[in-house]
Formats: sequence, structure tokens, C-alpha cells
Amino acid sequence: MIRIRIRLSALLGERRMKQKDLADLTGISTATINHYYNENIDRISLTHFEGICEVLKCDLSELLTMEVINDDVSAVADLRWERETRRKAASMKRLQGRK
Repeated sequence: MIRIRIRLSALLGERRMKQKDLADLTGISTATINHYYNENIDRISLTHFEGICEVLKCDLSELLTMEVINDDVSAVADLRWERETRRKAASMKRLQGRK
């Protein structure tokens, strides 16, 4: 199984840039930048990634990487569990912020 990773957190850390600054420079919402940063997203926008690469002066290959995961059924289940856990945590955080 192959897993695509978004390395936005690493790139921002290397450049000592905040998510908000990237959002302001690209015109992408802070929430969307946060989803990319935390790899909490299933669909991506090529326009967003073009803007991010332009601002960070990086190639798409620096922003996205592929990771080969064991085809073992338990590894696939672990990956799905990890993604679902992150989604639930993000959802709970949003709900708590509305109170």
C-alpha cells in the first residue's frame, strides 16, 4: 500500500513560517492550510499546491512524498484507524471551539 504524505509542517518549520502567514500569502483559508499541515485531508487542490509551492519556493516533490506501507491487512487497518482518529479529533476540536 502506498501512502501520500503532505510535508507542509516540515517545510513551514524549515522556513520558520506560520500557517497564518502562508494563508495570507496564498489566499488559501487558514482552516484549509491547517488541514494540509496536519494531513487531515483526503482531497487536494492543485491550485492550492501551486500557490504553496510558489510561496515556499519548493517543488511539488518536496511538498508531497510517497511512503510504502506493508500490504499486511493489519497495517492497512492501522492506517485507516489513524486517519479516522485524526478526523474525529479535528471534529471534536471544531465543536468545542463553537461553544
